[in-house]
Order: sequence, then structure tokens, then C-alpha cells
Amino acid sequence: MARRVSWGLGDQAVSSLTNFLVGVYVARSLDATSFGVFSLVWVTYGVLLNVSRGLGTDPLTVRHSGEPGPEWREAVGRSSGTALVLGIAGGLVGVVVGLLIGGSLGNAFVGLGIVLPALLLQDSWRFAFFAVGRGQYAFVNDLVWAAALVPGMVLASHHHTVSGFVLAWGGSSAVAAIVGAAQARILPRPAAFRTWVRLHRDLGYRYLVENVSTSGASQLRAYGLGAIAGLAAVGTVRGAELLIGPFLAVLMGLSLVSVPEAARILRRSPRRLPQFCLVLGSGQALAAMLWGCVLLFVMPASIGHYFLGDVWDESSRLIVPITASVMSASFLTGAAAGLRALGAARRSLRAQLVAAVLYLGGGLAGAAVGGAYGSAWGVVLAQLAGAGVAWWQLRDGLRDHMAGLGPTDRAQDATPSAEPDALLTEPIPTTGARPAPAAAPTPGHPGDGATDDAAAHATRAPRIPVVARLRTTTQPDTQSGSPERSSR
Repeated sequence: MARRVSWGLGDQAVSSLTNFLVGVYVARSLDATSFGVFSLVWVTYGVLLNVSRGLGTDPLTVRHSGEPGPEWREAVGRSSGTALVLGIAGGLVGVVVGLLIGGSLGNAFVGLGIVLPALLLQDSWRFAFFAVGRGQYAFVNDLVWAAALVPGMVLASHHHTVSGFVLAWGGSSAVAAIVGAAQARILPRPAAFRTWVRLHRDLGYRYLVENVSTSGASQLRAYGLGAIAGLAAVGTVRGAELLIGPFLAVLMGLSLVSVPEAARILRRSPRRLPQFCLVLGSGQALAAMLWGCVLLFVMPASIGHYFLGDVWDESSRLIVPITASVMSASFLTGAAAGLRALGAARRSLRAQLVAAVLYLGGGLAGAAVGGAYGSAWGVVLAQLAGAGVAWWQLRDGLRDHMAGLGPTDRAQDATPSAEPDALLTEPIPTTGARPAPAAAPTPGHPGDGATDDAAAHATRAPRIPVVARLRTTTQPDTQSGSPERSSR
């Protein structure tokens, strides 16, 4: 597990550092209002990215984590094709909306529409690699994107337009998307879009709403903040988020591997799942607090001025609330990883919807009271409340999951295992188990958290006694065609 987590952290470090440098470069090259326009395009991209993840890559990581066998290759072709179709459709909408709006903002949205297919396809490769523990492939792919960004950003700086920076940022992702296909040796299958969505509609639609509710709330908050306090306030908040960006490399890096790892722990010992989620959330919160202290007490103001230019003066006032917000969100993401591992899509959706409503309400209410500063503190309170709701749903979801286990499974879970710790993080060899097809859903589905958990449990590999597990780790699973993880 440590190796997979380290690759997740390393990859996200490259990704987040790249995003940080892009934001800094744009902030230094444009005025506060133009940077606010770029920030609106950025959060809009975040919404569309989460649409792609909800329908495409989230079901992939939940149901096809394991070995890169034929089943995984088929699933990756379909999920990447889904990302490409969504990118093309969303891109067309972006171009039309941009042409209707006109001006600097409209041109920026036209640029986003042009590069969106490449952006979503590149992201789908990253999740496909992490689903089978190939984090090093995602790491290399993000390095390729970072290298391609350099000439693009230099070229865009000569024009000093928001649309130019958007095209340079997104266009460079096309290079990484092509390299990703070569790494996976898989071509996207856009024609399989409907098949993929239909087969995973029990998870996909709920994850879609869940993801979009979160990023959509962020987008609406940005739009609302701009309407209430002006576009410069949007740039101020984005500047503060850039300051916390290096820590977000840790947060997002762990999120790439947290669901697959939580799913492995659930298969081995369900009672250990809350401990894993708590350690995950606490570690992230502690890291966020330490980084906030570095920004407040260690980093000289001159460095902030150098990176953010005119945006620094206002953004520096938001360091404390932005740090507190990320600390609160860390506990929410810890619980969310557990809910997804349980397959409790209904409970996960419920928690995220409540958190999104609280986030939007707190952000806009705070903006009305105190502009960017008030909005930041409103989000802190909202994230705290959202984390509480998520942990409540995780407790109930785990209770329903345990109630669905047979007496033998519960007894085995209650008995301490004598196997090595490394085996606790590896998937149990399957015998070709497949998720239930949409044409024959689990009785009672869609239903409450209990039926969701039962459906997810039915698609997971059966429990194998400890002795059998120790014996099977030394030989391939010839029935499923997937070699054991000892080969990696």
C-alpha cells in the first residue's frame, strides 16, 4: 500500500505543482479582473471534469480495481471513450455559450470548449492507471503535460489574453492524452459510451450528481461572489487557494488511491474501515494545518508578492480561513472514501448534496456580509457541518453492510488475522466475478443505503479463509486470467 500511496502523492504533486505554477504565471501576467475571468473558466472546467469522473472513471475505480487483465482493458476503453464523448459535447456547449457572451469572458469559454476533450481524456488515463496500481504511469503522463506546458505558456504570455492562456493550458494536455493512450496501449471507444453508462448506471448517475453538486456549488459560489463583490473578489479567493495549492497535492494525491485502498480494507476487515477513514482525514487535516502555519509564520510577504503580484495583498488575508476550510474538508473526504468503498452510493450522494448546499449557502451568505473574507469563513462553517453529516452516513452505511454479512463473515472479521500486513491491502483473487448487469439489478435497487451496500457486496470477491489466502498469493488466478499482485 505504501508504494501505491507514494505514487499517488508523487503524481498529484506534479499535477498540483503544475496547476499552481499556471495560476501564478497567469496571475502575474494579468490584472485582478482578468485573473478573475480565468478563475471562472477554471471552476467551470472543474464541474465538467467531475461530470466525466462521475460517469466514467469513478465506476472504473470502484468496480475494476485489480490487475490489468482483459476485463480492465475493456473497461478502460469504454470509460476513456465516455470521457472523450463528454469532452466533445461539453466543448460544443462551451463554444456556443462563449460566442453568445462575447468579450474577454466569452473568448475564454470558447477556448475552454476547444481544449475540453483533451483535458477530460488525459484525466481518464490517470484514473485508469491508479485503478490497477500503475501510479508510475500517471506520474510520467503528468510530467509530459508539465513539459508541454512550458512552450505554451511562454507563447501565451506574448498575447496577454485570458483565452490565450486557456488554450495553452488545455492544448498542452492533448500531448499527454496521446501519450496516455500509448502507455495503456488502449484506444478510447466513444461508440461504447451508452453501453458503459448503462452497465454502471446504478453508480454512475449518483456519482454524477454527487460530483457535480460539489463542484457545481463551487462554481455557483464563484459566480455569486463575482456578482456580489466583483470579479476581483473571485481572483482574491483563487489567489488564496493557490497559496494552499502545494498542500492540495497531498489531499488530491491521497484521494486518487483512497477509494481503492478503502475497498481492499473493506474486503479484508470491514471493522477497520472507519479507522482507515479517520486516519486518512486526520492526516490530511494535520498536513493542512502545518502548511497554513508555514504560510503565516515562515513565508516572507515578498515571496507572496512575487508569486501573486497585486492579488497578494487581499489574498493573504484569507490564509487562515482557507486553511481551516481545507482541514474541515479533509475529514469529509475521509468519510467519503469509506462510503464509496462500501458502494453506498445513495448515502454518499445524500452526504455530498447536504455538503454542497451548506457550502453554497455559507459562501454566498458570507460574501453578502463581508465580501471575499466573509465568504471564506462561511465556507469553513459549512465544511464542518458537511463533515459531520458524512461521518453520520458512514456509520449507518457500515452498520447496514455488517448486517448484510453472513455469520461466517462476521466471525472471521472479528477474529484477528495472523497473515502479514501486506496481504491486508491486496485484493482477494476472484473467480471472474462481474458487477451485476443493469438488465438484472439487485432486488430492491435502487433503494436505501442497505440495498446499495448489498449490491456492492454482491459484486465483490468472496471472502477466502486465511490459510487459503496465504496459499493463493503464490500462484496466478487462472480462472480470471489475472496474475496475483506478487508479480508487480
